Amino acid sequence: MKAFSITAALAAALAASTASSVRAEQVFNRIASFAVADNLPEGADRKAATSAEIIAASEDGRTLVYTDSPGKRIGFIDITDARAPAAGGTVSFEGEPTSVAIAGAKALVAINTRESFTKPSGQLAMVDIATRNVDATCDLGGQPDSVAINKERTLAAIAIENERDEDVNDGKIPQLPAGDLVILSLKDGIADCASIKRVALTGLPEVAGDDPEPEFVAFNGKDEIALTLQENNHIVVIDGKSAAVKTHFSAGTVDLKGIDTKRDGAISFAGEQAGRKREPDAVKWLDDERLVVANEGDYEGGARGFTIFDKTGRILFESGPSFEHAVAAIGHYTEKRSSAKGVEPEGLEAARFGDDNLFFVLSERASVVGVYRDTGADPKLLQLLPSGISPEGAVAIADRNLLATANEVDLIEDGGARSHVMIYERGEGEAAYPQIRSAEKDGLPIGFGALSGLAAIAEKPGFLRAVNDSFFSSQPVIFTIDATQKPALITEALPITRDGAPAQKLDIEGIANDGEGGFWLASEGNSDKLYSHALLHVNEKGEIKQEIALPAELSANEIRFGFEGVTTVGEGEDLTLWMAVQREWKDDEKGFVKLVSYKPATEEWGAVRYRLDKSEEGWVGLSEISVHGDYAYVVERDNLIGAAAKIKKLYRVALADLKPAALGGELPVVKKEEVRDLIPELKALNGYVVDKVEGFTVDAAGSGYIVTDNDGVDDSSGETLFFSIGAIDAM
Repeated sequence: MKAFSITAALAAALAASTASSVRAEQVFNRIASFAVADNLPEGADRKAATSAEIIAASEDGRTLVYTDSPGKRIGFIDITDARAPAAGGTVSFEGEPTSVAIAGAKALVAINTRESFTKPSGQLAMVDIATRNVDATCDLGGQPDSVAINKERTLAAIAIENERDEDVNDGKIPQLPAGDLVILSLKDGIADCASIKRVALTGLPEVAGDDPEPEFVAFNGKDEIALTLQENNHIVVIDGKSAAVKTHFSAGTVDLKGIDTKRDGAISFAGEQAGRKREPDAVKWLDDERLVVANEGDYEGGARGFTIFDKTGRILFESGPSFEHAVAAIGHYTEKRSSAKGVEPEGLEAARFGDDNLFFVLSERASVVGVYRDTGADPKLLQLLPSGISPEGAVAIADRNLLATANEVDLIEDGGARSHVMIYERGEGEAAYPQIRSAEKDGLPIGFGALSGLAAIAEKPGFLRAVNDSFFSSQPVIFTIDATQKPALITEALPITRDGAPAQKLDIEGIANDGEGGFWLASEGNSDKLYSHALLHVNEKGEIKQEIALPAELSANEIRFGFEGVTTVGEGEDLTLWMAVQREWKDDEKGFVKLVSYKPATEEWGAVRYRLDKSEEGWVGLSEISVHGDYAYVVERDNLIGAAAKIKKLYRVALADLKPAALGGELPVVKKEEVRDLIPELKALNGYVVDKVEGFTVDAAGSGYIVTDNDGVDDSSGETLFFSIGAIDAM
């Protein structure tokens, strides 16, 4: 048994993916995203939550079928042109679809119709893909979860979970009735309901043996069925034709080291978990003898990675925390799940693309897909693909070089991203994502996320600084970025400290060089969190040497949407700091915000007014300010996401117009000039448009750089977009 060494593997994969096309590297890139809400039936509430959980493809590879459990329907997407997926309609049911598989011209849909946890019930519905008619149903006698079909399309297997009620007895099992496995015969995609065979699983697992809870099912080429019992931490192999249990074994435990185990607002891979139960969710066969499981955990465990077994239970490979480390190295680590199951590998897919046997590991919490090559021995990490929020299912369409993911979370109630199906294509070229990653330090990745302000490093073209915001409340950091590499590389992380300890109660949203090796930082206040609006002066060691509070004329009218950037004009005694206030404060006319000045030598404050663009929805505000040449550049954005996003722009104001007036009086209005609409760049990776364009600066060679804030992967896809917009002086 071997475990991956971490980001060295990722670095090698990224290096390979950006190699010259002369080497004919094959990489996946996202080519389209489809919002499930765009496939709602006529009359449906477009603001109701949707979901895409499990996904399958028609045998010709031109139609995707996904389950939408909250909507009690399945949806169809026409991917004849995979780069332009089109709504294909829906089919509704009385219960909640939990899984779907394709047999010829039919979609076999498992439907949960339970009356209660103690009275589970369900059906298998057979839906004609062409006509969208439900041709037949079979009573399954329990609540189904996963459904799978054998290669010859003659057998269907359905995991009958009869899941536990997490509100009863603190969710502890046993909670009867027990689950089992159902096997049915198929002909032309129609199940023979009279052929049902039930496979009893009681007495097999060591954990709650009288209450097996089947989770995921898969066939190999010998019609053998692999079945995970997630809460029971067990795996069963069944002969599909005879319905006899051939082997079964505990999924076992893992000793995890180098993991983050504290939910404390900081990423620290210094923790350990001994004897961690794997508790696998998805399972896929790699061949007729080996299977891979995703160790999500759902009860008492979760091993943060994946394991390859042979069908007798012998461990052939254990990933340990390597998958999680690779995820952290591209900024997708979800610190809020540290104490539990980390990035939660949940879904799997496996397929042969050309000469490569590949398998795909889906991280529910990190919203990424790991692409691995199955070598027959230790697998090789090839890529990490950005997905929507919480990928639950995936389907490979290998003869079209396509992969599709179903992303279950819909944040419409909070004004966030919708549930999406995302499509990737494999071909020669370079991997478009990630656009930024981190180096190792002491063999572990530099954890990062929630990047906000940017600043250039003087006289070093392509080298920048960045800061993180209050999501990492116990770990404020100044990062060094080498943007001459592709992807850009975070090489250093300098902690911001106060009296020798990590500084608390900060929300760093802006950074500027002080000309002496140190930095000026802008901290956005939030009275709900006891954060104060402030300017900080930090030395080259990251030590806070001065904290400057707002004057009464400002603080009397503050709201939490404060300083979102800081920049400098002049030097020495003439040095002036300029800060962009994100939103209107109490004394501002609607549609106007302040650009605030502060002169350290004289402690003078002043301001000008800046007119915001108008939006029909949401709000508009400023996210950054950065001086280059004769102009101050500001990022102006709405707080909208996806198709609703309209304003993500770079403007500039002539320094000659930045003539601050005294606070408390009439402030002059500056004239702004549009420099660039950033939405085309935000669409370039074929995902949905993210809302938080947070950082901008111009490097020593005059090139502009943009970074987005991924909110620490909290209610976010976790994608950090980092890109150059070219020579600023040419715009």
